[in-house]
Amino acid sequence: MEFWLGASFVRTDQFVELARAADRLGYHALTLSDHLFYRPSFTSRYPYTPDGAPAWDGTTHWPDVWVTVGAMAAVTERLRFASNVYVAPARDLFTVAKAVSTAAVLSGDRVTLGVGAGWCADEFAQTGQDFHTRGRRLDEMLLALRALWTGELVEQHGTYVDFDPAQISPVPARPVPVYVGGDSDAALRRAARLADGWIGNRVYRPDALHDVLDRIHALLRSYGRAPGDLDVVAAVAARPDAGLYRGLAERGVTGLLCAPWWRGRPAPETGDADLPDKIAAMEWFAEQVMARV
Repeated sequence: MEFWLGASFVRTDQFVELARAADRLGYHALTLSDHLFYRPSFTSRYPYTPDGAPAWDGTTHWPDVWVTVGAMAAVTERLRFASNVYVAPARDLFTVAKAVSTAAVLSGDRVTLGVGAGWCADEFAQTGQDFHTRGRRLDEMLLALRALWTGELVEQHGTYVDFDPAQISPVPARPVPVYVGGDSDAALRRAARLADGWIGNRVYRPDALHDVLDRIHALLRSYGRAPGDLDVVAAVAARPDAGLYRGLAERGVTGLLCAPWWRGRPAPETGDADLPDKIAAMEWFAEQVMARV
């Protein structure tokens, strides 16, 4: 079982030291979330709170994912980095391709691209991308990204992604794994059909996670794939328990998202916890949980 450090709501100046600690303590990956800006009143409803209001405000840090990965990669050796999730269709294809490819090269192929279609229409409007076709564009983008990352001269002529022969450099030595986030029907279909993995971007009760796994496995079968063909990474709302984790592993969960400094407190508050407290919580979790699992 892999342990992935979920670093949402973390201040930008803490990421480098958190990455050093995660590398030292044996965490498999560190994940970053993505937003472009905050508005007091978004056009779209935030999907992860009962009232639809964001659980964060204008002072919450959302550093650029790939710039931050570059800084963390420079001070680590083994730790992987993943976006959970990057709203790729809010950008143009070549901006995404170049940013992710550069981060992958600088990190020595330690990058996983976690993507989602996005919920915030305001961000799409500001970047000039069509919100209503975001899912279909993302499907075509994933095909194009994989082609561009080969470093070959490639072209694609789809409904939403259409470009003549082009080539980018630098490109990674190995393919960048692509994980899809979200548990809507469309997101799970995208993961089962196009992705190397699925990554949950909410905390699931064990029974709810089993329901999602059932849906994923059914979709994999419909596309001629086996459960072992798709990595699954998710956060579980339960006390650390080796038996629980073994059961999840048997169902195909390959990684657990964790943020040891949360300990049941609201995320925005814990996101502002002092760095020494965060690292101490990471050390406790590594010793008392990871080492026993």
